[in-house]
Amino acid sequence: MAAVKGLVMFVSAAAAALLAVIVFQVLNPLWRPLPWVKDSTADLVVRNATIYTSDASIPFADAMAVRNGRIIRVGSSAAVQDLIGYRTHVLDLGGEVILPGFIDSHVHLLFGGLQMGCVELRVIRSQEDFVKRIKEAVQNKLPGDWILGGGWNNDVWGGDLPTSAWIDDITGENPVWLSRMDGHMGLANSLALKIAGITNSTVDPVGGTILRTTNGEPTGLLIDSAMKVVLSVIPEISIHEKRDALIMASKYALSKGVTTVVDMGRYFTGTTINQSWQDLSDVYRWANSAGKMMIRVCLFFPLQTWSRMVDLINENGRSLSQWIYLGGVKAFADGSLGSTSALFYEPYEGEPHNYGLQVTDFNWLLNATVESDKSGLQIAIHAIGDKANDMVLDLYDTITSINGARDRRSRIEHAQHLLPEAISRFGVQNVIASVQPDHLLDDAVSAEKKIGMSRAQKSSYLFLSLLTGGAKLSFGSDWPVADIDPLRSIKTAMSRKLPGEETAWIPSECVGLKDALNAYTIEAAYACFLENEVGSLSPGKYADFVVLPASWEELEMNIPSTISATYVNGIQVFP
Repeated sequence: MAAVKGLVMFVSAAAAALLAVIVFQVLNPLWRPLPWVKDSTADLVVRNATIYTSDASIPFADAMAVRNGRIIRVGSSAAVQDLIGYRTHVLDLGGEVILPGFIDSHVHLLFGGLQMGCVELRVIRSQEDFVKRIKEAVQNKLPGDWILGGGWNNDVWGGDLPTSAWIDDITGENPVWLSRMDGHMGLANSLALKIAGITNSTVDPVGGTILRTTNGEPTGLLIDSAMKVVLSVIPEISIHEKRDALIMASKYALSKGVTTVVDMGRYFTGTTINQSWQDLSDVYRWANSAGKMMIRVCLFFPLQTWSRMVDLINENGRSLSQWIYLGGVKAFADGSLGSTSALFYEPYEGEPHNYGLQVTDFNWLLNATVESDKSGLQIAIHAIGDKANDMVLDLYDTITSINGARDRRSRIEHAQHLLPEAISRFGVQNVIASVQPDHLLDDAVSAEKKIGMSRAQKSSYLFLSLLTGGAKLSFGSDWPVADIDPLRSIKTAMSRKLPGEETAWIPSECVGLKDALNAYTIEAAYACFLENEVGSLSPGKYADFVVLPASWEELEMNIPSTISATYVNGIQVFP
């Protein structure tokens, strides 16, 4: 009897101790969940909102619950009420709109971050301002230091291309490299040309052009693969500068509501194919292990390195973490419209012998893409001109006939100018049209001048036609070519109004609000095989979302220019 009594006392004492521990954990503001107690409440509940989910099964909701960084329930406020506990943060939005975190389908993330610390020429509107900006930059440099910058657009000051003569007098002791806004042309001063060994006898490289005067002297302008002659002699950026660039670029993206990007890397025609791989090891892996990643990135690497990409995927799978995903490989078919190197069937206006440039040997491109595709890689190819787009569509058709059907989601980056018969091929072949609406703000007037009004208005930025033809349309910015600003890009796709204009440019190609939102969310996720992780506010996906300072009715009338807040994994990261 005494033993039983003692056992009862022991059990009672143990129960009291357990109760005390539980009470302490509940009342202690620094409590952590007991390992053997399963908490069924949410970390965050958002309610009284207008949630556009980008999920066709439940397009709209007014509440959402998040636990451990992922969405656990979406629906009405009543549907999430039972998930609210004493530790749940409840966010009441008073009817404001929530969207899935924007996915920018085409950026050059580190390059954009590095450009933030260089000479900014995007706002330049005249030769005088151009020269003044470079003169200001020289004052902060020591003799021998490189002056690097970019963003200039000669079309905004009448079309005259800059030359080294503009800046030679003020940069005699400093080599200069200034890339055009599209990244397919750059200006070097005479000292930079000298360092690179470019003279009047230098032969144009395959896929590139050294512009010259009538006397054969280099003007300082290099197009596409010719840029590599100067780029190869510019001192490499330090690891610390690249890491700082990632942090700056990520914070900037979050300030615009972008939570995931498809990063095409620092690989352009004329640059080394190794930079993207160096950035993976020096920057992305460092940021991942150091807990510095702020946005999700899907990385593409130069097609020339496809076998290395295959080895990396075989070793790690397609995700290195919740932050870093391995996308595929990228190549170039042509140049750009602004640099008159986009490849067309017909010549440029006033240049009867200039049809643009095919910057990559087609036989090599075919063989490399066939092998890459056979290994299961996703392929993305840059194509601007109508002929370049047809060539890539033909190439993708050939790949399918050789390797057989599969869910490959091949991409054409830009798909800027298309002949009518090419439009339906995107849908039939399941080729992703990865387009950048804000490019038309810079290119519309230029296109009419460079290829003629009739051709420009029949072939340019055919967003609605692509959608109607069954294409998967994903939106991006091509940052830093254009600003990383989804709200502005959505507004451009819907209105197609050029700066200072009241009417749309090719109004028949304006898209609706939901199509534009989907192109920056669920369709963008599909375009990089991430639709099971991000892209819609659906149970099981990461709780990445954006709050807008508007109701749905206000949003339908006018797209706001700013966001209110950005959340990643259910945690507010901006502001």
